[in-house]
Amino acid sequence: MTSESFDYTLDGVDFDGVLVPAGPGAPTVLVFHGMEGRSDAQVEFCHRVAQLGYQSVAVDLFGTEATKGGIDATAAEMNRFLSDRAAMGDRLTAVVDHLSALPGVDRDAMAAMGFCFGGLCMLDLARHGTHLRSVTAFHGLLTALPDAPSRPIDTRISVHHGWDDPFAPPADVLALTAELTGRQADWQLHAYGNTVHAFMAPFANSPERGILFSETASRRAWVGFVDFLGETFDG
Repeated sequence: MTSESFDYTLDGVDFDGVLVPAGPGAPTVLVFHGMEGRSDAQVEFCHRVAQLGYQSVAVDLFGTEATKGGIDATAAEMNRFLSDRAAMGDRLTAVVDHLSALPGVDRDAMAAMGFCFGGLCMLDLARHGTHLRSVTAFHGLLTALPDAPSRPIDTRISVHHGWDDPFAPPADVLALTAELTGRQADWQLHAYGNTVHAFMAPFANSPERGILFSETASRRAWVGFVDFLGETFDG
């Protein structure tokens, strides 16, 4: 399966994306990274998505300079956005709008998925309002958006969460579900017991920090995601 790298510039920042095509007319799934920035692991998920029959794009949110700077630079960029969610929303909106105009992308047939910080991006995209049909968050941060709009959320939302994730405690989970219910969202939550942060990442192996891959939770989450995508585009 082939992949195509492409560059784009927004507000003076250069970005590096990767497109993994599928058949003509296939819906598009945007794949958002975590703290590490645009990575090969993200592209591997794009290939998995493409094998399901959907075109996929590995999205770059931090820019090529931050990615080249390594984990310190990308962590700084993530923390900058976490401290300024309005700027984060502007970046998300600008990137999605740009990618929606790529050749071969049907703006009306798009979904997105994200991991860790990218999971929070999924929630904020839905919160701000988007043409994406659905978003899926895997072991995402679940913190509330300051001054969140009260209007209904039209985007379908699926959240896959490790119940023992120290970066997303039960209080955040309950606050999120109350918010989504109050905003009349079509949402679903899949919580996995005895599971911590980064359970979808095979390289995650820091149990002392609450970061650990789980083959069982990863498999279950992927099955749920595949079903959710089918419902998004075919149901």
